[in-house]
Amino acid sequence: MAPLTMTITNDLLYQLALTQVPQIGCVHAKLLIQQFHTAEAIFKARIAELEKTEGIGSVRARCIKSFKQFSQAEKEIAFIEKHHIKPLFVNQPDYPQRLLHCYDSPTLLFFRGETDLNAARVIAVIGTRHHTSYGKQLTEKLIAELAEYNVLVVSGLAFGIDALAHKAALKNDLPTIGVLAHGLNSLYPSEHAALAKDMIKQGGGLLTEYYSDVTAEKHHFPIRNRIVAGMCDAVVVIETGIKGGSMITAELANGYNRDVFAFPGKTTDAKSAGCNALIKSNKAILVTETQELAAVMGWNLPAAKKIRPQKELFVDLNEVEKTIVDILHEKQPVHIDELNLRCGLSTSSMAAAILNLELQNIILALPGKMYQLV
Repeated sequence: MAPLTMTITNDLLYQLALTQVPQIGCVHAKLLIQQFHTAEAIFKARIAELEKTEGIGSVRARCIKSFKQFSQAEKEIAFIEKHHIKPLFVNQPDYPQRLLHCYDSPTLLFFRGETDLNAARVIAVIGTRHHTSYGKQLTEKLIAELAEYNVLVVSGLAFGIDALAHKAALKNDLPTIGVLAHGLNSLYPSEHAALAKDMIKQGGGLLTEYYSDVTAEKHHFPIRNRIVAGMCDAVVVIETGIKGGSMITAELANGYNRDVFAFPGKTTDAKSAGCNALIKSNKAILVTETQELAAVMGWNLPAAKKIRPQKELFVDLNEVEKTIVDILHEKQPVHIDELNLRCGLSTSSMAAAILNLELQNIILALPGKMYQLV
């Protein structure tokens, strides 16, 4: 069916279709978006224009121009509308902005929930499916103490540490996100259906890059883990063996320049062998107290949320700097990419304005390239 017969707003049909084009993965999709700005423009571009795009070439250009299978995208739109799913395309402000710094970030995400995926403080808490009482105690204590820092807790909704992290977040009134290795038309493991509903109800949600009818397959889980690692400021490994999904996530987080923390365990305990190995190889920071983690992340600094710079301090600001300050008066903290988007500046111009505001002690840089007023 031709896409032009659909009355779809926000380019959604073409965004969905872009994820289905053979030979076009998430890296190539982002190169195309940088060049053509919208998915619709990509499909309507001349083949010569597509071929000239960095990394595309003639083979991928022909794949785009010959793509006609829009039926799957139309089916997904029906599911999205029926179940009130939020599709998040890679160039939209609601897309998790921290993921943009990861070369293999998904082109399109599907989100069921209401929370801000670009919260000021986002932390992943992960670990083994077969935890000990020690792991349970660490998880519950960590998240209870993180509550005062107003973090968004992310994990994979699996058995073990993941589920404990989600439950502890709910208990402490923190929003929590489950990143899934399948589509939103099912839930794996099914035993966590009630937990997932509570997560959505209490301000968190479920996030995935998979179409609604995609089921949980073994190879999906390590792919899913890059989202857990990339959308956070830091990853905390509670308990894990020397192999497994948590070790993959920790490695990915290191590759994305995220802080990785690990709780140490007994040298004789196989379930702490992974944590001990991460610490020993300097791939994770040893942590025993929540305050240590907060100090490394800079979260122990006074937030001073109610303090606002007085208007008379702004007399020497240029128009760009005044615009940034006005944006931060409306909402804070704000990610650098949102400031760029709203100001319409080049990266270098934005960097210069941000630096001047920091030097004048008007704005404060937070982890994850977020900014707030001092």
